[in-house]
Amino acid sequence: MVHVAEVEEPHAGPGTVRVAVRASGLSTGETRIRSGELRGVVPVTFPFRTGFDAAGVVDEVGEGVTGVETGDEVFGMTAAATRGANADHAVLVAWAPKPAAWSWEEAGGAAGSVETATRVLDRLGAGAGHTVLVQGAAGGVGTVAVQLAVARGATVIGTASPRNHDFLRSLGAEPTTYGPGLVERVRALVPGGVDAVFDCAGGALPDLVALAGDPARVVTIAPDLTAAAHGVHLSHGSPGADPGAGADPLAVHGLGVAVGLAARGRLRVPVAAAFPLTEAAAAHELSETRHARGRIVLVN
Repeated sequence: MVHVAEVEEPHAGPGTVRVAVRASGLSTGETRIRSGELRGVVPVTFPFRTGFDAAGVVDEVGEGVTGVETGDEVFGMTAAATRGANADHAVLVAWAPKPAAWSWEEAGGAAGSVETATRVLDRLGAGAGHTVLVQGAAGGVGTVAVQLAVARGATVIGTASPRNHDFLRSLGAEPTTYGPGLVERVRALVPGGVDAVFDCAGGALPDLVALAGDPARVVTIAPDLTAAAHGVHLSHGSPGADPGAGADPLAVHGLGVAVGLAARGRLRVPVAAAFPLTEAAAAHELSETRHARGRIVLVN
């Protein structure tokens, strides 16, 4: 059950900042954590506080932090152990200045998608001259991954339902549908094949490996427990987590890259819906449909 509750107010510690939250993101991963679907990968105890990414105004600066002051507008991520970005105040372990071109809703849902997309594209070595297939390209991470890959000079093929094809074109991707016949449809678009596959949706690893020609050229962020059996890397990176525990190193440098792209009008964060924090349960219900186009955010 999702509900809003009063908890002890967090405070900035060494190397962190606290923000008065204006908006925060809700990911499908968190709904899966809450449901217990990911308990074999991300064990949690309850009560479980949601929210990895947030945007707001800095009101506390921890010891050793430089380059940011109270009153600054930032977006960033919380630590894995505490989460809690869906709140009035959140402590961030990684952050960057909020781009003026982004609304609070966009900034509130940006950090997690930017970090995840950057982490996977880095692992895949995606860059200029490459063709990248993004499976599930209309979702919160997929929409950002498309834009970041395009900004790197890659040609992007994105899978989505037909109603989202024009939307994907607006982001710079060539769209196609997912489901049976995916291999043939993609090969018709790019007879030379794809260089890398970024799987945001799950459920099609055999086809994705066939398209890439090598499981090492496929990375998934979907909670597909068959990934290892297909030789595919399942990437998850938790802020503040020990990489030795299975998490990949965080690509926090992506936040700075995003700021630069946003300033040039080359990166936007599509927002599927914005709910008041008091309606967090309704936001979770929408997330559980797996059909939201872009990020779902909570606003304060």
